[in-house]
Amino acid sequence: MTQPVLKVSGLTTRFRTGYGTVTAVDGVSFTVGRGETLGLVGESGSGKSVTAMSVLRLVAPPGRIESGSVELNGVNLLALDEEKMREVRGTQAGLVFQNPMTALNPVFSIGWQMGEVLRAHGRDADAELSIQRALADVGMPDPQRQAASFPHQMSGGMRQRVVIAMGMLNDPQLLIADEPTTALDVTIQAQVLDLMKKLTHDHGTALLLITHNMGVIAKMCDRVAVMYAGEIVEQAPVRELFSDSRHPYTRGLLRSIPRIDQPRGQLPTLPGAPPDMSALPTGCRFAGRCAFAQERCKAHPELVEVAPGHLTRCWVAQDGVSLADAPATNPELADAL
Repeated sequence: MTQPVLKVSGLTTRFRTGYGTVTAVDGVSFTVGRGETLGLVGESGSGKSVTAMSVLRLVAPPGRIESGSVELNGVNLLALDEEKMREVRGTQAGLVFQNPMTALNPVFSIGWQMGEVLRAHGRDADAELSIQRALADVGMPDPQRQAASFPHQMSGGMRQRVVIAMGMLNDPQLLIADEPTTALDVTIQAQVLDLMKKLTHDHGTALLLITHNMGVIAKMCDRVAVMYAGEIVEQAPVRELFSDSRHPYTRGLLRSIPRIDQPRGQLPTLPGAPPDMSALPTGCRFAGRCAFAQERCKAHPELVEVAPGHLTRCWVAQDGVSLADAPATNPELADAL
């Protein structure tokens, strides 16, 4: 990979509450290159969205980024003042939210809201032409008429296209999409994913795609980072992750996907629940739900490269043992993994 557009190193974000300190993101590191799509996947509450908000410094109190660095084209965003950071958002980095109805203001037209993005960055001179071009790029029919429409006059798929157009309006080098297809039906979801793939390819944009849907990961991503309890537990090229996962948690996620080549029946589910983020265990955070847990799992494993470009945070896999061949120390959990 060439020089990465985004380089995140040791990012840690905590929320100090009356019930204790919650470590939502704990030492997360990854890169995203030009024209590349990195998928960030995991259960709800694993820290995916907080990671995205931390990258753009949108974490609100009582949350606070406590350590690490976030470099966009070599510039550490965590070292910028708020005025400089506002210049970065919307120009160098765009954001697509998961629910377009909460991202769009119902009392203003689509054209006015898109124009606000341009006016905020001094590009109001050619605003009308830029808005219509952006709407055409995302496949909106009759862009001039759509620009005069209000959000409630559009379908869910059209609203999501508008939000993507707004994110790409200033031709950012990085686009962060936080579960952009959650509120859409399957047919429209496929259209939106194809659209995002085309736009990032045509513009050479680095895409950080956040989702809990492994099917979306398989369709969209070049590489995948799997998050669990605030940290990355596995990172690999997408084909390798699906064919040879090296962490029990990843195996559990993959086994929960319905397959047309398997007989119908109840899908395997991961037993138990993630740990309390305000009282994280000192050892492996997945050990309580893992069929391969051992005595040494009481010590916290580091994220180690076990194959070229393939990293895992698992003692068993770091020994070079395939999880498919590893003996289950907890047979009751083996079927889920």
